[in-house]
Amino acid sequence: MASEAEILQAFRDQAVAGNTLGSPFTARLCTLAAERLDRSTTVSGMVLNWEGDPGVRGDLLPARLAGALHALVLDGRDDALKSVYPPNAASDDALWSEILRAFNEHEGFILERLRFAPQTNEVRRSSALLAGFLAIADLFGKPLILSEFGASMGLNLNWDRYHHDLGGLLWGDPASPVRLRPDWQGPPPPRTEIAVQDRAGCDLNPLDPHSPEDTSRLLSYLWADQADRVERTRAALEIARANRVLVEKGDALVWLKEKRLAQRTPGAVHVVYHSIAWQYLPPEARAKGEAIIAEAGARATEEAPLARLQMEADGNPDGVTLSLQVWPTGEAKELGRTDPHGRWVKWKGWKP
Repeated sequence: MASEAEILQAFRDQAVAGNTLGSPFTARLCTLAAERLDRSTTVSGMVLNWEGDPGVRGDLLPARLAGALHALVLDGRDDALKSVYPPNAASDDALWSEILRAFNEHEGFILERLRFAPQTNEVRRSSALLAGFLAIADLFGKPLILSEFGASMGLNLNWDRYHHDLGGLLWGDPASPVRLRPDWQGPPPPRTEIAVQDRAGCDLNPLDPHSPEDTSRLLSYLWADQADRVERTRAALEIARANRVLVEKGDALVWLKEKRLAQRTPGAVHVVYHSIAWQYLPPEARAKGEAIIAEAGARATEEAPLARLQMEADGNPDGVTLSLQVWPTGEAKELGRTDPHGRWVKWKGWKP
């Protein structure tokens, strides 16, 4: 079981992340929790008695609690709590008073929500991923077979159904309600056509865009003062409902080995990709995953190549790395760096 000091530190760490990623309300909420959580309610007692790893690479406890409270606001369950949530102004005392009341009045709901790991399926990551797909298409000139590890609701499997502006390179559906324009630094990615031959994903707990409960849960984990993220995700949900994409439930490493990478498909490049997902695997599972992909790479040919596109944290505080490895050569490069939420991209590209 985590110590109380470790739990409160997790809230302070989340406050730092909120400030870094443009959510002062999340920073404020987590700072208040770190300063004022006690054992006066069942909910706060459960938080302070958390048995797992409360941190960002563990159970993401602060995000679980913030998501449960945001759900009460988004779903119209608690008008008094909504009155102290963005865009409304309230003092710290007023905000914390309403949170404590919500802990008591919605105890069962919050305790149930604390059981679930947060899933955001951040749509803006699609633009950084698209730049990688363009590099892959430019390298191989073949249709793509897409396999997304940790796909959540599959919103980032629909990247080609969004409209993108990548440093002036306009790409995608010009009529799409999802319009993505990251702050782009560096040259534009290759201007090339992409054909998607097949796409699928896997997740331990895939969410269904047709399910009101799953939709509510997904939206609740977005930060309460970032209304643009909520509206963007709502638009992506409409696209997901109109274009059903298979996201299977299960162990994604088994899925990759036994279903997606078991056979080669001549004439297409198979792309395994993941964004802010690999880091949540325990070390032994990461090693197993690396071995599965390397073994598939060893079987790749020029006619049936393999690519792995990653958007993952690497310990550098300046965003996350966007990297690509391709087989049969095994060559690997860092394509650039990007904000974890996809707000900006520092693009270097595949070619020198």
